[in-house]
Amino acid sequence: VAPTTPVCEVPSSAMTGTVVELSCKETEGSPPSEYQWYKNGVALLEKTGTGGARAANITYTMNKKSGTLLFNTVTKNDTGEYFCEASNGIGLSQKCSVKRMQV
Repeated sequence: VAPTTPVCEVPSSAMTGTVVELSCKETEGSPPSEYQWYKNGVALLEKTGTGGARAANITYTMNKKSGTLLFNTVTKNDTGEYFCEASNGIGLSQKCSVKRMQV
């Protein structure tokens, strides 16, 4: 079964230095969907175990299975427009509407 449009929860504003969690969920897809978050239209990278300067700049943890995007300490750099996409390999992937988070 193809996924339905996911429901995204994005706080409209957040305080710098706080923990912020964005969530994304759809329940119709079978097999269960995987979720990909986007910021300002760019796919966010999943944090991997490897080090390097690029990984050091990642201040979030994205869980593709549960659809959560967790910022341990949110910064002004995290301000932007977020949306997520659900896909399970069947039919078209579905996106939720873009929501702006102001830090």
